[in-house]
Amino acid sequence: MGRAAKLATYASELALRQAGLISDNLVAEEVLTNGSTGIAYGSGISSTDALENMCNFLYNNTVKGITGTTYLRMMSHTSAANIGMFFGIKGRIIPTSSACTSGSLAIGYAYEAIKHGQQKVMIAGGAEEFSPSIAAVFDVLYACSLKKENTPAPFDETRDGMVVGEAACSFVLEDLEHALARGAKPLAEIVGFASNSDGSHVTSPSQDTVKKCMELALLDANLSKEDISYINAHATGTVLGDIVESKASFELFSNAVPISSLKGHLSHLLGASGAVETALTIEMLKQGWLAPTLNLTKVDSRCAEMDYLMGEGRVVSAEYAISNTFAFGGVNTSLVIKI
Repeated sequence: MGRAAKLATYASELALRQAGLISDNLVAEEVLTNGSTGIAYGSGISSTDALENMCNFLYNNTVKGITGTTYLRMMSHTSAANIGMFFGIKGRIIPTSSACTSGSLAIGYAYEAIKHGQQKVMIAGGAEEFSPSIAAVFDVLYACSLKKENTPAPFDETRDGMVVGEAACSFVLEDLEHALARGAKPLAEIVGFASNSDGSHVTSPSQDTVKKCMELALLDANLSKEDISYINAHATGTVLGDIVESKASFELFSNAVPISSLKGHLSHLLGASGAVETALTIEMLKQGWLAPTLNLTKVDSRCAEMDYLMGEGRVVSAEYAISNTFAFGGVNTSLVIKI
């Protein structure tokens, strides 16, 4: 297993323990191993040390460093596959490898698998390991911050790009009746999900399709825009992305809904970001407090006039929130969460 798969599997163990589906000695409940449980999980990229060994083979004509597990560590579904093997999961497996939307897309697909009766339980989330090669991808696109402090700074007029990090976050999604019948206590409910494609450019986001994605998620949740009390923004601190997202959000919600990005606190966790930020959105709603956008001191005048959370955050009483994630390749996702 590469680091990404290890992070994913350990996060899944913690989630399954919290859900009461495995014991301290990793004995699994029957629902996990009888085909009723599936997996939706992803990473933006697999373990890059394995990719480096393969590149060494291609360019230097040597198999040095290549082992029987090299491909298993570099395959795009390495996290999903290893979770399945570790816990004996025999249901459907849905690998998501869609850059920064990998984690949120996995949650959305897991939600749909349960909603349509295809599985009783789904393990869902995203993982990403840090590597210099991943950081280099964004650096050559002039998307990485060059500052050494107070960065990233989403929506701020002085922002100069993203900061790359690593993480893993796993959820146990479950059919509500099944969960209640076994005495589980749900933390929250996914009530809406949407994903679409910009269909125009691989790195330049589209305001129209970003807005449409949020509209589709609200439609799936059978909610109106007035029901939403918080927008968890994808905003990474890049110049173009923050502007487009803020304008799309303003066009749909005007300035009636508070918005913040967690990237200043967390860095950009790439394939794990959508899952981690969904978890933290749930936690903020449950605690009745919304985190501000760290490092945001003066909003870029080119961004829309939204209700940006700055400074100390805000105490709220909220039931519904929308969490957005957007990725290179023009992949957009929106999740609507209810506590």
